[in-house]
Amino acid sequence: MVTKVCVLRAGKEYGPQHVQWLARQVPGLVCLSDVAVPGVPTVPLRTGWPGWWAKLELFGGAIDGDLLYLDLDTVVLGDLAPLQSVGRTTALRDFYHPGLVGSGLMYIAEADKSAVWDAFTADPAGHMARCSKWPRWGDQGFLQEYMPAQRWQDVLPGAVVSYKAHCRRGIPSGARVVCFHGKPRPWEARENWIPKL
Repeated sequence: MVTKVCVLRAGKEYGPQHVQWLARQVPGLVCLSDVAVPGVPTVPLRTGWPGWWAKLELFGGAIDGDLLYLDLDTVVLGDLAPLQSVGRTTALRDFYHPGLVGSGLMYIAEADKSAVWDAFTADPAGHMARCSKWPRWGDQGFLQEYMPAQRWQDVLPGAVVSYKAHCRRGIPSGARVVCFHGKPRPWEARENWIPKL
């Protein structure tokens, strides 16, 4: 079984309403969160890791089995079954820097969780400090080194696209997931195919 999951570290930009928005697109979504999210099953975050670093809790065993992780600013257009069936740890190839990993959409195999978790928890503050500058930036900079993963763009060509890189003239044929990285967020973009917040 694969659990569809998101992470909410509540703050200025994201709150329960964004989890509820994603859950309307992804039936069965579970959220690792530091606040209650009405209508969405939640699992408490256990650390105080800030912002995107809370994503590393995906590897800590709070949810058993394989995971399909989606960032809160993701638009789902089609059936996620092909993404749920890849069976191996999979991440994005950065849309603008192909040599770098993107963590906005990940399949995390149970077998790969503990190695990532053990590496990060050995020195969380040190990893956060080391991964604070481009190109080794944030959770993605850490995962680049410690999470061997195939890439969505190789496994399911055309199924996962970037709003900024691929959707300015419409949605590419075959796209199942649109990743919004940076600005605008989906609820700020004026597109009739994006669900209302």
